[in-house]
Amino acid sequence: MLFALCSGNAGAYLSNLDWTVAIDILVLIAVAVMVLIFFKRRNSIKLALLFSAYLLIYCVVWVINGLFGSLYVTKIILSVVGIFMIGAFIVVYQTDLKVSFSKLAHLGEKSGKSDMDTTYEEMKASANEIVRACQTMAKNNVGALIIICTNAVPPHILDTGTILNANVSCSLLESIFNTHAPLHDGAVVVKGNKILGAGCFLPLSQEVNISKELGTRHRAAIGITEENNDIFAIVVSEETGIISTVTSGKIKRYMTPETLSEQIEQAFGIATRPHKEKPKEHKFL
Repeated sequence: MLFALCSGNAGAYLSNLDWTVAIDILVLIAVAVMVLIFFKRRNSIKLALLFSAYLLIYCVVWVINGLFGSLYVTKIILSVVGIFMIGAFIVVYQTDLKVSFSKLAHLGEKSGKSDMDTTYEEMKASANEIVRACQTMAKNNVGALIIICTNAVPPHILDTGTILNANVSCSLLESIFNTHAPLHDGAVVVKGNKILGAGCFLPLSQEVNISKELGTRHRAAIGITEENNDIFAIVVSEETGIISTVTSGKIKRYMTPETLSEQIEQAFGIATRPHKEKPKEHKFL
């Protein structure tokens, strides 16, 4: 069917209906659903409706042209429009496509240190260090973007930055986001008590209703948490010094040290986690 849609053999195709047509229709429906889901996840509902309307009109014209041999010019025009839409889709969503292909390339890979290797004390100390760093940077109006990954770290994020794999500390975070440091423009990726990478670039949110007061860091934090619900983001505004947190694309501003600490501990999974020591290693002689 996909071949017939792009060719002039619609009449011959429709006159030989068999079980293969059902497969073609299912493939076409699956592709259409995937495209609609793609638009919906990026809050592009208008584009989804436009795509649906175009697909419906094209199918109607294709059937009429195949049965009656008319609307030939209309079919050509719609085919050209379809090619233009595909080109525009690739240009507009090239970043999203790169992310998708990167995920496929790293499918099955695990990144970051396992939470089972991190003690309660290490996680608690890591949360305290992040809070201290955010307080200091907020007072000095130093911009910062920190993302905390609760599960596997998306490889396409780390690939854009510099791998550190260093222990979380207030001084290290302040050094990274120092305006004279080469990595201060990107995001810091944290998992457990480790800073896995710095200077990482994140996909920006396409949401049109984001406040104009929020800058690129906030839009990046919203974008990455929209893409991955397992990521918790912290943003320190360079202009106002306001500390914000973002989860699942929802931003909360004016964080106090107490509320920030609570949310970080929730992201780490230690807010209600019982105190548990790392099991000691035994050597057998």
